[in-house]
Amino acid sequence: MRTRFAAVHDCFAGLLAEGRETGAGLAIWYDGEPVVDVVGGERSPGRPWLPDTLVNVYSAAKPVAALCLLALVDRGRLDLDDPVADHWPGFRAPATVRQVLTHTAGLPAFPVPRPAAAVADWDLLCADLAGAEPEWPPGSVAGEHAWTYGHLVGELVRRVDGRSVGRFLAEEIAGPWRLDLGFGLGEADQRRCAELRYGDPGWPERVAGEPGSLWARALDNPPGGRDLSVVNGPLWRGAEVPAVNLHSTAGALARLHAGLLAGGVLDGVRLFSRELVAEATRVQYDGDDLLLGRRTRWTLGMQWEEDGSWGMGGIGGSSAWADPGRGYTFAYATSHLADHDRVDALVDALHSCL
Repeated sequence: MRTRFAAVHDCFAGLLAEGRETGAGLAIWYDGEPVVDVVGGERSPGRPWLPDTLVNVYSAAKPVAALCLLALVDRGRLDLDDPVADHWPGFRAPATVRQVLTHTAGLPAFPVPRPAAAVADWDLLCADLAGAEPEWPPGSVAGEHAWTYGHLVGELVRRVDGRSVGRFLAEEIAGPWRLDLGFGLGEADQRRCAELRYGDPGWPERVAGEPGSLWARALDNPPGGRDLSVVNGPLWRGAEVPAVNLHSTAGALARLHAGLLAGGVLDGVRLFSRELVAEATRVQYDGDDLLLGRRTRWTLGMQWEEDGSWGMGGIGGSSAWADPGRGYTFAYATSHLADHDRVDALVDALHSCL
């Protein structure tokens, strides 16, 4: 199999040799089997990237958070078209569970300015969301809920199940499917984390958005999500910010998507019904996205592309998705914050092998 996918290995090595990458992992499953699982570069200066190195993958986290809530839907604990307020008393916006999952709930930004330390105050941020007026009628249009998505989904998990979304993920999904990923890391796992770094000094400003824009409001409150002093620190790594602070290996994300591609079963362990996976991966919204500024097709937690693939990428370059038509899952987890051209190059190499 190494020979068949040699072009992918060569491309990955080339990115490192050229300096376009300084630390990352790449994992690919094809036809239900792992075929590529490589790491390279450094997790921090002088420390090599290891197979068990964890890294913050930004919005590649969102499908993982969504799956925690979808597991409860699959078990009949709530329905996709339930009003959120049925499970979260005092929640003001007339949004449904489905609208939360599809970024159409009208709550794309936390409404009250908070300091960076608020990332660790789950109850405060959830109370802010519960009392907020939606920015548009729920269900009428989408706008990626860049930071708020994980709190909306995660608080529904907590209200219905009693566990935090991080604990639910660990006990109900990561454990049974043997996935090395998590929200809210303990000290031992924090020691395995790669330090995020800027691929170029201008990256934070390039992705900041115009002051006052929806993009800026959604990504900058609480502030610090692109500040290395914040995201490389114990407060961020130990908090649960499920929209953007999943720490994972590439292998875990590729494995997770392989389980979904197989209809909800992995190594004989079924976590999701085929019906739930089919519903979760079909297009639920197709239209303008007010935050992204382009046409977007949202499933229940993922973006759907014209080639039929579904998954999610994060700012900085990490990405994970499944391509049912070609029969593979792909995950790239990087600490080198830059654009997605590295993923584009790797995908071109992969497609040349299929």
